[in-house]
Parts: sequence; structure tokens; C-alpha cells
Amino acid sequence: MASKKADAIVASRGATKALPEHTRQVNRSLILRTLFRSEAKSRADLARATGLTRVSVSRIVDDLTAEGLVRESGPSPEGRVGKPSTLIALNPDAYHVVTLDLSAYAELSGAIMNLDGEVVHSTSVPTDGARGAALLTKVCALASALVKRSTVRVLGVGVGSPGVVNDDGVVREAVAFEWHDLDVAAAISAVVPVPVHVANDANAAALAARTYGQPGVDNLALVRIGQGIGSGVIVGGTLVTGDRFTAGEIGHVLVDESGEVCRCGRRGCLEVVAAVPYIRKRLAEPGAQPQEILTRAGHALGRVLTPVVAALGLEQVVLSGPLDVVGGVFLEETRAAIAREALAIITDDVEIRVAVRGDDIVLLGGTALVVAEELGIR
Repeated sequence: MASKKADAIVASRGATKALPEHTRQVNRSLILRTLFRSEAKSRADLARATGLTRVSVSRIVDDLTAEGLVRESGPSPEGRVGKPSTLIALNPDAYHVVTLDLSAYAELSGAIMNLDGEVVHSTSVPTDGARGAALLTKVCALASALVKRSTVRVLGVGVGSPGVVNDDGVVREAVAFEWHDLDVAAAISAVVPVPVHVANDANAAALAARTYGQPGVDNLALVRIGQGIGSGVIVGGTLVTGDRFTAGEIGHVLVDESGEVCRCGRRGCLEVVAAVPYIRKRLAEPGAQPQEILTRAGHALGRVLTPVVAALGLEQVVLSGPLDVVGGVFLEETRAAIAREALAIITDDVEIRVAVRGDDIVLLGGTALVVAEELGIR
């Protein structure tokens, strides 16, 4: 199910002639994407929706049916003369996905989900302060245990990790974990018999918002507000990672030259104004003014996001974090700051909202990552 290879063939500009097996893979992914984003369709409907011939559609649907990925869902309700056509639907329970969220620092969260992102089983284990190799051992053990627990075939393991993560699943740097150029994907692959995909946690969350969110939104930013602040950016339906895999790293943008010293060693980063630990610390101080604290945080985030929204022409900005922090005043001030800082023609139609599944959006992102890489559903 190497959809990366198929996508590479499609993306190439004639450097290499596409082989028949590559074409079949691309067509297979196209049919799966179409069924994923729509109601059940007949073979004729699929041919019209994808532009493929009916013969090609029938062959691919037969293969997918044999694999269990699609199933017949009954006759078409159309009132045509003659035998009604049979409707085909994606089978979300054909595979499970094991997904891990490493972003909480104090604990590792894991889940088994079906292809629709529905949670079959979830669990968490404390990190007990483990860092470096000891923490990676815990991650591998959790992944292995969840794969063994699944009651159906496992399509793959998806992992959302803090830090800078490259396309091969190597965590280039995650300071809080003491991980530097650590091949997390390879380590997990050594203990599970399925493909493993690792991404930055905010990028994984952005994939979740794109894959399982509002249909038709291809340009968005997902902002993770937690122990730190990071964002995943999707433009034209494609995740933007940048040359060094650092696209979306907004947490250390300077917003207050006289502000607190950040964990990065600089003073006044966005994180020390708007990340959850700093907000909670200020809210707990005697005489704290919650409205003022959350207004300042939302304003800082909005100012940092404004050039991103303007330069990329985004349709949505989705905030993910504890609802008592990112909802209400914080959200409204983020929205107001973006509206104030940019031309109305840029911001009028931009939706700025809180993630629907904020608590498990990174876990959902791990599923979206596996579904994209193994089935070509993006």
C-alpha cells in the first residue's frame, strides 16, 4: 500500500514513465478517497466521480471487496427500469489503526481507532520522568501492546511527537524528551509487524482537521496550545513542512521583548505568553485577572497568526487545547486580533474556531497519517 510511491509518480513531471502497477495504485487511492468523503456509490457513480472507466472501477472495487476495504451496502434507491445497481461503501472496520500521542510529557496516550477515526480502545501510561532512550522504550512497549490488543488487522501505527520530525520518522530534536536525531519510526518498527509513521504532533493534528473535519477545506492552520505552542499548516490539501521540517514552529516568535525568559533561553516568546503552563500559573496567582490574562494571550497569538493567514490565504484557523483556556475570551481575542491586523478582504471569510475533538486530536491525527500513507486518503 505504498501510496507515497504512487503520489511521487503523479507528482513527477515526466522524468519517469508510470508503470501499470503505479497507475493501479493511484486509481485505487482515488476510489478510496471518493468513498471516504461521500455516501455509498454505485460502480457507475464511481466512474463518473473519478473519471475512470467502468471496467477499471469494477476491477478495483472487486479487489477492494476481496480485501474487505469496501462492502456492498444494498441496492440503489434510484427509480430506474430494470435491475437496480449495487451501492458500494467503505468498510471502516476493515482495519484498525494504532495511534500514539506523545505531546503530554507526563504521560503517553494511545488508542486503537477504526478508519473513520472512532475510538475502539484507549489507554495511557505515565512517563515517570523518563527521557532519552528510556522514554523511547516506553513508547515502543505501548505501541506493541496496542497492536497485540487489536481484534482486526492493523493497518499501521501513527505517532504524533513534539519536536522537529522529518519524513522518515526521525525526531531531529525534541528538547523536552532529550531526543536528538532519534529514529523513532525504526525503533517502533522493530517491535511491531506493521508500517509505522511518525509526525510532529501539531502536523498530525492538522491532518486530523483536514481528513476528519469539514469537507472541502483545503487551506487551514491547526494551532496546538499545550505545554508549548506549535501549528500545522495545510495549503491546497497538502501538509506544509518546509525544507527543514520546521514549518509551523510559531511558539518561539518574539512577542514581548521585556517578557519572561523562555525555555529556549530567549525572552518574550509566544509560548511564555500563551502556552498553557504559563497561563495557568498566572491564573493561580493572588489577585489574578482572568479576562486580562486570556485577552493578552489571545491577542499575542492572533498577531503571530495574522501574517500566516494573509500570506497563505487560509480558510480556517483551528485552535486545539484545554477548552477552559482556548475557548471564550482567548478565542475571541485571537479572532479580533487577526481581524484588526489584516485587510477585511483577507479575513472576512476566515473561520477561527476551537477543534471539535481537542482532547484526542493528536491521536486522531495519527490515524489520519496512517490512512493517508497506507491508503492514499487525504
